[in-house]
Amino acid sequence: MPLHKRSSRENGKTLEADMVPPWPSAIERSRSAPVPDVKPRNPIGTHPMVSTVLASTLARRNIHYGWVVVAATFLTMLVTAGAMGAPGVLIKPLEDEFGWSTSSISSALAVRLVLFGLMGPFAAAFMNHFGVRKVIVFALGTICFGFIGSLFMTQVWQLLLCWGIIIGFGTGLTAMVLAATVSTRWFTKHRGLVIGMLSASSATGQLVFLPLMAELTTRYGWRATVIFVCGMIVVAAFVVLLLMRDRPSDVNLPLVGEIHITPPPPATRNLKAALASPLAILREASTTSTFWILFATFFICGLSTNGLIQTHFVTLCGDFGIVPVAAASVLAVMGIFDFVGTIGSGWLSDRFDNRWLLFWYYGLRGLSLVYLPFSNFTFYGLSIFAVFYGLDWIATVPPTVKIAADRFGREKAGLVFGWVFAGHQLGAATAAYGAGLTRTELNTYLPAFFVAGAFCLLAAILAITLQKSGSTSKEPAMAH
Repeated sequence: MPLHKRSSRENGKTLEADMVPPWPSAIERSRSAPVPDVKPRNPIGTHPMVSTVLASTLARRNIHYGWVVVAATFLTMLVTAGAMGAPGVLIKPLEDEFGWSTSSISSALAVRLVLFGLMGPFAAAFMNHFGVRKVIVFALGTICFGFIGSLFMTQVWQLLLCWGIIIGFGTGLTAMVLAATVSTRWFTKHRGLVIGMLSASSATGQLVFLPLMAELTTRYGWRATVIFVCGMIVVAAFVVLLLMRDRPSDVNLPLVGEIHITPPPPATRNLKAALASPLAILREASTTSTFWILFATFFICGLSTNGLIQTHFVTLCGDFGIVPVAAASVLAVMGIFDFVGTIGSGWLSDRFDNRWLLFWYYGLRGLSLVYLPFSNFTFYGLSIFAVFYGLDWIATVPPTVKIAADRFGREKAGLVFGWVFAGHQLGAATAAYGAGLTRTELNTYLPAFFVAGAFCLLAAILAITLQKSGSTSKEPAMAH
């Protein structure tokens, strides 16, 4: 494939741009179209040739570099999700070593979940200001620092600081907003599928790593698990440094599904203005019923997943005589089915009415949670629960992101979804603390599962009240 030269004008002078490989299908269809002035950028700290050469090599094979970015993002979310899920197997060891109550430990985990959610909108703003790559590396370093600090803790307030505040802040920067940002920046075609893949990585990381972490904890103690998590984070940071790019224009490519290279929007030079943008978006979005329905349903989503199952399932199984490794293995089975279900949900969200997808996802999840207390926690009972609950653990994310992008536009979708995701984590924090308090006060988790199941059925009803995409709205439109 021949290399194409492009010229750009800067300060009245004509500059010869780098020799860059065109994206094959795009060039063939747009030879006569004007090419925008896009100068490739090399992120600080990355060898300038790695991503550029790899993008050129892949382009000659008609493979878009966006899929490499998806792979790097997938690994990042897989690892950080594993870090988020680690405390689920460490509650009992901490109780045994330090004598802390379940509610005390759950309070730190609730703080982590709140920060994990509240950082979402500001994570999107940071990515717009500093770039996705820099924010991810900083976030991974912060998470690693929090886990290392926890190796030396002896008091509950230190647990709150390390696992609540520091890890909550770091993981919040790599939350589902990262999936929304990458999918909307790099893809027009296959966007729902990409959201599904990245969303699946989040839940799969939380669940698939749990058996290994449970085994490490059983054999070598909880500190061995913490060290293992730190090692995974270092590997992910190296991959991000090497391969991550912020936008397709950084490697002289259009978005997947488009034929023209889109210049990046002007960066916000004022950090204060960048931090104010999530609040401005919230003011606009909060005038629409769509935002509040998405916020409410995602609150229930978090209440019925991260805050309940991820945080308390292993301990719940222990109350019925199931050892941690076996309980974590059930979660791993959920993770496998979640991976299939969420990718399938992404595929479906590109083709069907997302409101009805949400209706079925929340409805089936609610029925699964109500069924769990009647499973008698037998092998077959838990297997049935793992399959049906696992299939839609994170399946709600692709339709929710698609609805947000359709209603509020591609550029604002990340920030709007950030606020919706904040609702998700507020729900998760509510369940994390509430279920722990239920066990402390009533000596059982079961009422929390009935309540969560009922809320999921409510979310199913709320989902179908959303206005159908493309229909005339009486809501005030957001400025684009």
